[in-house]
Parts: sequence; C-alpha cells; structure tokens
Amino acid sequence: MTTGATVWLTGLPSAGKTTIAYELAGRLREEGHLVEVLDGDEIREFISAGLGFSREDRHTNVQRIGFLADLLARNGVKALVPVIAPYADSRDAVRKRHEASGTAYLEVHVATPVEVCSERDVKGLYAKQAAGELTGLTGVDDPYEAPQSPDLRIESQNQTVQESAASVYALLSERGLV
Repeated sequence: MTTGATVWLTGLPSAGKTTIAYELAGRLREEGHLVEVLDGDEIREFISAGLGFSREDRHTNVQRIGFLADLLARNGVKALVPVIAPYADSRDAVRKRHEASGTAYLEVHVATPVEVCSERDVKGLYAKQAAGELTGLTGVDDPYEAPQSPDLRIESQNQTVQESAASVYALLSERGLV
C-alpha cells in the first residue's frame, strides 16, 4: 500500500493550482501511486451544489473537501487539492482534521500575483468582475488570506508548470511521502 497524503494547493483564481496538480498527478501515477485530484469546480458541481460564495458557504465547501481528502489520504491515496480556500481558519481546520487522523497534510501556496492571474484569466472571472458582471472575486473584491507559513510557496509566474510540479514532488520526497 502506498502512503497517502493531502497536498492542498491554495492561491488566487488562475494562479496555476489545477495545472500544477494535474502535472504532479501524472508523474505520481507513472510511479505507481494512487492519486486523485479534487478539483474545486468539480467538487462544487457534484458535492457542494447549492452552496454560494458567502464566507460561511466557502468554509463549508472547504471542510467538505478536507473531509474527502483526509478520507482518501488515510486509505493510501495522494489527494491533490487545487482549491482556493481563501480563509486561513478554514485551511487550519482542515490541517487539524488531518493531524487528528494522523494523515500527512501539506499546504502549498501558489503565490501568483493578482496582476498575473488577471492576465491569465483562465475562466474569464477577472474580465467579468471588471465589467461589473461579477462580485465577490477572491483577491479582488473578496478577501484572500495568504498562508503565513505554508509548507511550500510557489511563484508560478517565475517557473514552468513542470518546475512547479517538481518542487511539490521534491517536498513530498523530503517528507518521505513518495
């Protein structure tokens, strides 16, 4: 059985979280690890349908994802979680859940500046916000509480996706999880 772990990639919309997670997932699968990517958009559609974007709903969404990630990790799966999780207290609660179950949890801050994210604008959210069609965009008109002491901080604008994924892999290796 492989060692499970949760790798939570937090950061602004369009920071590169999901792209890095899928790049890392490919490498881990090639090595024979069990891996699941818990994509925030998919979770919202299938597990957290009906939740909005209030602070309370965001917290509930993060706790549901954290529960699922912990469940997978306790069963030998590398759970890669590219989810914004804008509030420090929500992320701390997920970390504590993992600590209580004895499951490895790594927090990776994909620290891409909002200016770079708005240029990437993968889902068109920044354009909609600028046009007045969207409010509550994390990091623009809704808060994002950046991690103070993540296990790893990636500045994705300064390296390739492959280099970013390799740095997360190196962290997993350093912690004895690959």
